[in-house]
Amino acid sequence: MSQQTLDEAVACLQQAEALVISSGAGMGVDSGLPDFRGDEGFWNAYPMYKNLGINFYDAANPVHFARDPEFGWGFYGHRTNLYRDTVPHDGFALLQKWIEALGIESFVVTSNVDGQFQKAGFDEQRIVEVHGSIHHLQCQRPCHRAIWKNTEVIPVDFTTMRAQHLPSCPHCGGIARPNILMFGDYSWIGDRTQAQEHRFNDFLMRHNGKRLVIIEMGAGTAVPTIRHLTQTLAQKPQARAIRINPREAQISAPNISIALGALEGLQAIDQVLL
Repeated sequence: MSQQTLDEAVACLQQAEALVISSGAGMGVDSGLPDFRGDEGFWNAYPMYKNLGINFYDAANPVHFARDPEFGWGFYGHRTNLYRDTVPHDGFALLQKWIEALGIESFVVTSNVDGQFQKAGFDEQRIVEVHGSIHHLQCQRPCHRAIWKNTEVIPVDFTTMRAQHLPSCPHCGGIARPNILMFGDYSWIGDRTQAQEHRFNDFLMRHNGKRLVIIEMGAGTAVPTIRHLTQTLAQKPQARAIRINPREAQISAPNISIALGALEGLQAIDQVLL
């Protein structure tokens, strides 16, 4: 990354009147969370699935909660425990410092289901979790449109990846599942995410025509939800995007490309910004 690129990013942030923070899976890598990029990345984190010939798309399938809930909750129970134990990396604190120092309103949009932004202290009323959250549950049928907090303790046998406790629906007594949009998912209840999206749209309307900066971190092309959002917002008048990504940083001018990991990119900007 050139000094000129860094200076452009800093100038962009200093002139911003509103900030959108968008993030994909790469945002969590610097906190020690596994990178599921490609089958090998997934199998490095979960070697037992390689022996079963199961990849991330197979494991993250809602059909397991109906057919074999111990198996379904083996994957999501382990992830629940992992995310609860993970400490957000310093990049989250840097973003909060910038927001306060620059005196601008902000909103977070993430495809991650790990709840790391909330854990780092971001206002939960200013976060969109486009794929839902592992920290919330719903009925797997579903019998009801209720969504509730996941306070369950879910021990998992890591050798078999089978859960030793199954969360249940308080309305019908059946199996509960994470309120996450999975692959080929027709039973996800998106009401919580839709309410978040309404608040985000209100934010965008309040700042319509202002100098909007989108800082995107760790959002790849495999699941391009966040990249598409960034590029759509960057087309607004007076809007500009800063894309931080170690492998897929490409973005059209006048937007800014920083080919670094999330934490390293944020630290590089911080050294000049404040």
